[in-house]
This record gives sequence, structure tokens and C-alpha cells, in this order.
Amino acid sequence: MPSWCKASWSEAVSLAELQSDFIDSLRTPSAAAPESLATPGGMRPNRRFNVYRNNVVVSLIEALRSSFPVVERLVGEEFFKATARAYIDHEPPRSPLMFQYGETFGNFLDAFPPAASVPYLGDVARLEFARLNAYHAQDRVPIAITHLSTLPPEQLGEAEFQLHPSLTLLSSRWPVFSLWAASSEQQSAQDVNLDTGEDVIVIRPEYNVDVRCLPSGGYSFLKALQDGASLGDAAGQASEATENFNLAHHLEGLFGLGAVCAVELRNSKQ
Repeated sequence: MPSWCKASWSEAVSLAELQSDFIDSLRTPSAAAPESLATPGGMRPNRRFNVYRNNVVVSLIEALRSSFPVVERLVGEEFFKATARAYIDHEPPRSPLMFQYGETFGNFLDAFPPAASVPYLGDVARLEFARLNAYHAQDRVPIAITHLSTLPPEQLGEAEFQLHPSLTLLSSRWPVFSLWAASSEQQSAQDVNLDTGEDVIVIRPEYNVDVRCLPSGGYSFLKALQDGASLGDAAGQASEATENFNLAHHLEGLFGLGAVCAVELRNSKQ
């Protein structure tokens, strides 16, 4: 609570109720200061509480602007601020770590009526949040593709891959990578073909977050590996989804991105 307030404790009011009352007042611009707060003179500090409430909202809007700069460029500053304010009312922070705030922003944008004219906005937000997550993800040392040569060739299909913890996959019906790339460079996105969907991988194997548009079949292959499928099963799923799937090409790309941290044979795990 703000240092200028003190709580009026009573046996009938629990800490949870005090906190709930405080949060409800913060989220309601027209609400007075909570009854559980009092100045040294016993008055409710409405004016100072309003200042505090406004500062909280401004800080949360700035946090969202910092996390979703491309979304803001696509819709403009004023629209973004109004959208962020609506999101804060709908989904207040649940963690003191501000870089974790906004995980559901993409879902919110999907259902936000004023954003209906930019239907790809939710996927762009999900891509931006994936970049933020990748930046803060656990560090792991990737292995080289030469590690596969240490496995018995006849058992290679049974290999299971441990993918880098920073890795996120996104499959979009929109050209989400192209929109993000154009807008992140502050260039016009008007030439992007909105009729083409794109699959994206976000990863940070070392110091920098890498965002790549996946080739055909890449999403199906990586998603299967991420879900625990063996190399043979993942290649089979990708072949069913994509004509002329080239396993060697996709393995080179996967290891080249630093996306694999370990490879184990199923029978060696038993």
C-alpha cells in the first residue's frame, strides 16, 4: 500500500478483503479511496489515492508499450493507449514482474471489437510476447548437428530432441513475420500480402533473440518434436502435412538456429 496510508484493521476484515477492496478501487476510476484506508486525521485520502491510481495505470500502459512496440506502430499511439487501458481493466497484473505482463494481450486483441479491422493484431502481439519470453528464458548450450553421427544409424529414427527452453512456435493465418519485420524496422507494411499465412520460430540460443519465418513443413516438424515425438515420428507427421518434406534440410536449419540442446534414444531412457 502507499506509504501515505494506513490500514484500519479490525477482526472482521481479513487481509484478503482489504487487498480486494484496494484493487477494486484502483481499477475503477470513479471510485473513492477504499474505506480501509485513512489519513492520520481519519479522513479518506481521495485526492492522493486518485494520483496513485493514475500513476499505476500510466505505469502499466508504459509497460505494455515497451513489450508491444510493433502493435503500437500498427495501430498508432492513441489507439494503443486506449486499448491498453481496456486491457488493464480486463486483465490486471498478477505478478510483480512486469515483463510477464501481457501474456494474454493477443487473445484480448482477437476479441476486442475496436481492433476488428486489424485481425492480425493478436498474432503480432503473440510474436512480440514470445520474443520477450525468449529474452528472459533459461540459458542452455545448444549442440551441433555432428552429434547425430554419434548415434547408431539404425536407431536414429527413435531419437528424441530436447529443444531450447527459449523456443516458441507460432502458426498464423496471417503473414505475421512479414508484418512484424516491416513494422519493427518502422517501414510501411502496406505491401505485405495479407492472403498468405506464415509460421514463425522465436529463439534465443545465445545473446540475441532470433525470429525466423519457417519453411513449409517446419512448423509441423518442430511442433511434433516439441511435443515429445521421436525424430522418425516427427518427420512422418511433417511428410503427411507437406509434400516433398526434406528432413535433411530441416535438420540443418534446426541445428543451425541452436535449437537443440540434447538428443536421446528412447531405449536409453528406460
